[in-house]
Amino acid sequence: MSKSAVNAGWIFVLSLGALLMFGPAMGSFLGAGGAVAIAQEDEADADAAEEDAAEEKSDQPRKSWLSWAWEALGPGYSIIFLGLSFTLVALFVMNLLTARRENICPMHLVEAFESHLNEKQYQEAYELAKNDDSFLGQVLSAGLAKLSSGYDQAIEAMQEVGEDENMKLEHRLSYMALIGTISPMIGLFGTVHGMISSFNVIANSAGSTPQASDLAKGISTALFTTLLGLAIAIPAIMAYNILRNFVARLVLEVGILSEGLMNRFENVGQKK
Repeated sequence: MSKSAVNAGWIFVLSLGALLMFGPAMGSFLGAGGAVAIAQEDEADADAAEEDAAEEKSDQPRKSWLSWAWEALGPGYSIIFLGLSFTLVALFVMNLLTARRENICPMHLVEAFESHLNEKQYQEAYELAKNDDSFLGQVLSAGLAKLSSGYDQAIEAMQEVGEDENMKLEHRLSYMALIGTISPMIGLFGTVHGMISSFNVIANSAGSTPQASDLAKGISTALFTTLLGLAIAIPAIMAYNILRNFVARLVLEVGILSEGLMNRFENVGQKK
């Protein structure tokens, strides 16, 4: 056998031994590499699925505030708050028109009434005050009607009519204060109602995690009712206090002017 043949035999034997020794290790390495590649592919697929879901969710139309409020409040709370709102606006306009100076203490009546008294036209002054529907006109006509019984009786009649007219004005204003009082109470009731609904969802979840959308319904009811209750109560209380102070100032002015106009008859009862 030649030397080259012997060398070739040794190379074959060494190659076979190396294959037998390192073959299993290389196989496991290749298998691990394949598993890593498969895991990376699965993770990429999961990321792609999440991105697709996010895109689909972003493509969905968002709810407007009006539709969200309607779903949260429902027909019951919506009708209540709309009714309170319209009633408040109507009362505000009515009291604003009633509390004008022309309706409580018109200066043209003061000037004309005083002019008739200066000219001793008492019947004309009485007719002028009686035909005037203002606060001051009713007070002056009541005083002149009782003047024949004495000055004290005339002043007493003026005070009675003044108190009656003042009570009418305060009653109209008090309804605005009533709305300002009950609106936050209704909002508080809706807050408790919404929180009870949310906890009811948690209690009926049977150990599983409740969906956020189901919890959001009750929380939305609680927050929207509180918001609307305060949104109605704040302007109602502000308007009530402003108009009440304005009316009180005009009523005081009516008392001062009426007594000043009737002071010239102070000695009527004594002469009799």
